[in-house]
Amino acid sequence: MTTHVNLCFHGIGRPGPEREPGESSYWIGTDLFHRVLDLVADDPRVRLSFDDGNASDVEVALPALVERGLHATFFVLAGRLDDPRSLDADGVRLLQAHGMTVGTHGMDHRPWRGMDPATATRELDRARTDLAAVTGRPVEHAALPLGRYDRVLLSRLRARGYAGVHTSDRAWAREGAWLQPRFSLRATDTLEDLRHDVLRPPALPRRLRRELVGGLKRLR
Repeated sequence: MTTHVNLCFHGIGRPGPEREPGESSYWIGTDLFHRVLDLVADDPRVRLSFDDGNASDVEVALPALVERGLHATFFVLAGRLDDPRSLDADGVRLLQAHGMTVGTHGMDHRPWRGMDPATATRELDRARTDLAAVTGRPVEHAALPLGRYDRVLLSRLRARGYAGVHTSDRAWAREGAWLQPRFSLRATDTLEDLRHDVLRPPALPRRLRRELVGGLKRLR
């Protein structure tokens, strides 16, 4: 069984006023971001992704990725395309033009667990359609806002034909699996945290504990 590590970034640089509580805790400094990329650039086990569609995706992240020849998937909030602090349609197309993958993070950055049918249509269908209209390509991958899910949500995503769904479960991922856990980097993380807690394969008890957590989410 081949496994890999999914690293997830949110904002890079100095965060502005929070649009929701706790948002700034998921922003990391530009210097740390560059050092993380340098650390993992030659590591074939690492996959990179970005959530929330912040403007720093094109202002900071894209040039650094291109310079190092790295690929990433960007999970964009379709409802923020007109927000001056977020990616706009031109920014999304710029990511795609440089070979990056564009996925959906929904419309309004709200939890997808427990949505009524109208909200599910807005978050899972309309956001996807809006992004596909921007890119001119199907949007095949989704990242779960706030990492919350259950079996009902996963069934909804499968029924809509998503090729892959990305979580925040902080576990190593299985190559080719439909559900992909990720490690989100936070403002308090250091390069040593990344080396020790993320890039080092977990001991068996820790791995089993994390797999149990994910399994319980899928069953509830």
